[in-house]
Amino acid sequence: MTHLSSILAAGLFLGGACLATGTAWGGEFTVRAEAVTEMKAVFGQVASRVIVPARARISGTITEIGVTEGAEVRLGDVVATVVDVKIALQLQAADAKIAALTSQLENARVELRRAQDLLVKGVTAQSRVDAAKLEFDVVTNQLAAAAADKAVIAQSAKEGDVLAPASGRVLTVPMTAGSVVMAGEPVARIASGRYYLRLSLPERHAAEIVEGGRVEIGGRGVGGGNGFDQGRAGRIAKVYPEIENGRVIADVEVAGVGDYFVNERTLVSIPVARRTVLGVPPHAVRTVHGLDYVAIRTDGAPLVVAVVLGERFEADGQPMVEVLSGLAEGDRVLLP
Repeated sequence: MTHLSSILAAGLFLGGACLATGTAWGGEFTVRAEAVTEMKAVFGQVASRVIVPARARISGTITEIGVTEGAEVRLGDVVATVVDVKIALQLQAADAKIAALTSQLENARVELRRAQDLLVKGVTAQSRVDAAKLEFDVVTNQLAAAAADKAVIAQSAKEGDVLAPASGRVLTVPMTAGSVVMAGEPVARIASGRYYLRLSLPERHAAEIVEGGRVEIGGRGVGGGNGFDQGRAGRIAKVYPEIENGRVIADVEVAGVGDYFVNERTLVSIPVARRTVLGVPPHAVRTVHGLDYVAIRTDGAPLVVAVVLGERFEADGQPMVEVLSGLAEGDRVLLP
């Protein structure tokens, strides 16, 4: 026997002796195989359920921007103002056209009344009255069309206000005052809807990721810190069927994820597999000189064995510690 082996044997003997002589046994626990869930730590990114752009409805120049990144807006709030100088000129032209047609309409009305008076006196023919009536109707319809055209131009002027399409928080404002925009260009992006965590996992875990699975949320941000409490629970709300670049995409719902930062990363522990382990209650283990021991009931005196411990887990709501070596299924472990 080598010198190191002698030291280990002596340590085991002394530890076993201390455990056997210094403990009063109050019960026993039968070792059995337990199925535990294998967890994997991955990064999740905070995302918004809906991100909508606030788009310009007309082409023109931005004269004013009323929001900044991080601001909260409500549906219908004015995000920016777009002005097209041609619209003012078009309104002036429409007013001039309406004024001209109004004068023509008044003249046609006078001519129609004069023709009707002459027809009553028998001085003129019915054809002249019909022609005056037709002229009056034509100018009346032209005036109505000009008023409708002006209403369209006035509505375009009102649409210079860029409105928030939904309530939420402004993420980005890519435009500045003085920028020229075309109709349909986004002036701001607004995060609307609930926030959640989006996970990107290797496709080898695709079979183990199921909707409704429970996950553990770690500290908020890459390096932990304030925010999420350690061990906060979440739920896998959706697993997407399309695998992109060898990654499975899943969404996790968790309370208190916040409503400000988007694309912030945080650690998430997710279930990826199940394995069978042997475990004992933590208070059944005694540590002496850095070595862990448990006592096993035998037909004679209790047998003290050294064990190698693994991770802690729960079985039937009771805390347990995994035993990697030293015990077999069916062993009766004595409890102090």
